[in-house]
Amino acid sequence: MGWLFLIIPAVAVFWVVGMYNGLVRGRNQVDNAWSQIDVQLKRRHELIPNLVETVKGYMEHEKDVLESVVKARQMAISAGGMEDTMQAENMLSGALKSLFAVSEAYPDLKANTNMQTLQEELSSTENKIAFARQHHNDSVTSYNNKLETFPSNLIANSFNFRPKFLFEVDSLAEREPVKVSFEDPEDIKLTH
Repeated sequence: MGWLFLIIPAVAVFWVVGMYNGLVRGRNQVDNAWSQIDVQLKRRHELIPNLVETVKGYMEHEKDVLESVVKARQMAISAGGMEDTMQAENMLSGALKSLFAVSEAYPDLKANTNMQTLQEELSSTENKIAFARQHHNDSVTSYNNKLETFPSNLIANSFNFRPKFLFEVDSLAEREPVKVSFEDPEDIKLTH
């Protein structure tokens, strides 16, 4: 009977250690998932100057579109913290959609081999970013569930584990595809 008083505390200690380690693994998985997004975002940031240079000569009348891409890229590069980065990257995605939509009005640009290669690379990178965001959100959901469900929430609160944020689209306008209107060749309109 005396050994029972030793086993119960030992089981409790192992239980606490197991829960704590599971929370640490979850937090590290979220951090790793964010790092994967960051790698793909940096790749996108590196491709954009080449894209802008290729497009510049063809799109003389679309300086606003090019400037919005350059500005959004700079904001994304200088963003600090996860939430600011998410917001800046959503703006950059919208600016790139607008650029590609406008580029459809320039047949010579569409036929340019360099432009086609850059579009393919950016498209591939965008797909990787989407997958990385999905993996991040799955990891965040799993981790946050551990923080909120019993009994792991007791350990999470005791050791000050904090919830993580999902990577989300901020506005309804960003969820809509860009529409291009060719009412007059000189007047190309972009709307969400």
